Amino acid sequence: MKKILKGMLDTMNSVKTPRMTALRELHEAETGSFSILIGTILSARTKDETTTKVVKVLFSKYKNAKELANAKTKDVEKIIKPIGFYRIKSKRIIEVAKIINSKYKGKVPDNLEKLIEMPGVGRKTANCVLVYAFDKPAIPVDIHVHRISNRLGLVDTKTPEETEQELMKKIPKKYWIEINDTFVMYGQNICKPISPMCNVCKIKRDCRYYKTKNAS
Repeated sequence: MKKILKGMLDTMNSVKTPRMTALRELHEAETGSFSILIGTILSARTKDETTTKVVKVLFSKYKNAKELANAKTKDVEKIIKPIGFYRIKSKRIIEVAKIINSKYKGKVPDNLEKLIEMPGVGRKTANCVLVYAFDKPAIPVDIHVHRISNRLGLVDTKTPEETEQELMKKIPKKYWIEINDTFVMYGQNICKPISPMCNVCKIKRDCRYYKTKNAS
């Protein structure tokens, strides 16, 4: 896994230094676990650049869980309108804020089971919070991680949930934190869904997809 992660980073840096993912930006900015939780919920089916801008505006108005819990849905909708499914997500993040404020006294739990009890928080979102907010080993599997893991031949799975379970079995825990961030950047910049840039990829010799595509 060390060789794969290094090969991905070397490839991206040789082409163009990749833009940080929205969640990595929130992590680096030390915005806190609550903004990372809300940012992850908002990021679904939304471009990273849009997520980053919207989260910045949202938290300039609502500083914490208590303030967002007391927000009016229409006011939140106006702020997050550029986000996909903004009406549904407005209600959802206010609900989550209310739970964090009342049940957890304003602090986001660093526990997978407690996180997935919240509305709109599935395993991927919960694992993102563990990785980006608490630096805890977990493997958040989105479309990029799922696609690339299958292309490389690390797994042979049909769903992101299956991919997560297989990767957890096969990959040493010390690499878990790096997987989502590196794979997502690689999926956005190099190993795209359509027309992946195999010509520049430095790990293609270990890639099942490349070998199959170029088999004589």
